[in-house]
Amino acid sequence: MSIERKVIEDIYNNLPSKAKTRLKRAIDLIVKAKEKGGKVVAVVGSGPNLHEGVTTLLAELMHKGIIDGVSTSSAVINHEMAGTLEKVKRFDGVSFGFEREKLPSDGFFEVSILSKARLEEFQREMPIDMDLYQRMLRAKGDVIIKVAGNMAYPTGLRTERLARDVLALAKRCGVPFEQMAGYGADRLTMIGAGVEHNIPVLVTVPQLVGGGEVGLAIGDSLSISERCHRIARLLDSADVIIESALALSQEVHDGPFEGFTGHGIWADWEGGWTYSLADKKIVRIDLDPNLERAWTQERKSKMVSDAVHKGLPKTKLMQIPFRMEMSGFARIPGSLPIVGDIGEIWPLLATMVADALEVRLDFMSYKQSLPAGERVREWIVKHVQPVNKERMFEAAKELSPANPR
Repeated sequence: MSIERKVIEDIYNNLPSKAKTRLKRAIDLIVKAKEKGGKVVAVVGSGPNLHEGVTTLLAELMHKGIIDGVSTSSAVINHEMAGTLEKVKRFDGVSFGFEREKLPSDGFFEVSILSKARLEEFQREMPIDMDLYQRMLRAKGDVIIKVAGNMAYPTGLRTERLARDVLALAKRCGVPFEQMAGYGADRLTMIGAGVEHNIPVLVTVPQLVGGGEVGLAIGDSLSISERCHRIARLLDSADVIIESALALSQEVHDGPFEGFTGHGIWADWEGGWTYSLADKKIVRIDLDPNLERAWTQERKSKMVSDAVHKGLPKTKLMQIPFRMEMSGFARIPGSLPIVGDIGEIWPLLATMVADALEVRLDFMSYKQSLPAGERVREWIVKHVQPVNKERMFEAAKELSPANPR
């Protein structure tokens, strides 16, 4: 999926002037960092980043040397393990014959629409009730594209069971779950690209809650202390950090090893390793205009800092619905908010950075509501494959706890 220049131009021309100004500033920060040999790290949430093709675009940027590390959620790892996006049929589970209390709140169930080859591959790994599967395919319902390996039979169940194998191999080989899964992942997933280029892809502690068994297995693959330390080292390595459709980032900002926003003070006091976000450039792509308001008020009157100094609730002092991640972000001198749709901002950011660095991109995402975005989603369904279990096991044979890759 190459760059459709006319689509990019139209997206840019329709941006508000402030978003254009911030976007140009972000591009300048990234380009200057890369030209000096610096690193750019992405910190991304799940949902929108998958649906808009951003995670696939980030994998491409990793292949092209623009993104040097990623932290994300366990849900994203779950979906990348299943191929990122898939086609499913949604049907009324009660009418089909399932017990109502065992279904999700809407009463619907989903079945994966798989090729014959993919179905046979899954059958070699686990028993699949083919009579049930065929009846599900014949059920009346809507066919949609959605995140892969979630609620659909059999891909969701396959990913759930595969997580246990990945965990066992990760512990045996002394590597994080994300890395072990990456050995069998498609190269246009972030975990696949990470393994190919020895780039860290790690789930943050606040995002260890999604993806069912995958989230639990990721949490069990490393101790909390080790995970926090690896995330801190990753952020410390970055000159520019890009946050995308991300919640709970406050705990990423002021984790136990970060000194500028405060919580790393005791690690330093005790003689431990710490780092600081004071000189980092942090670009946050977010739809919430309150982020802009909090950031602006801090720049004009230090209102966020003043609330901290006085021990006052920031929501009451600033008269805005205040999300905790706004606090650390607004107070970091090098922070830069871009209030906009990640489906619009990311393709612009990636294209303009690549052009400035004279890098040719072979994949581009677009806002899913655009015809170009619909084509991208279809392309991902067709071309981005689930984790290949055999390839992952072969990679594990080459690893040892004493000498992990």
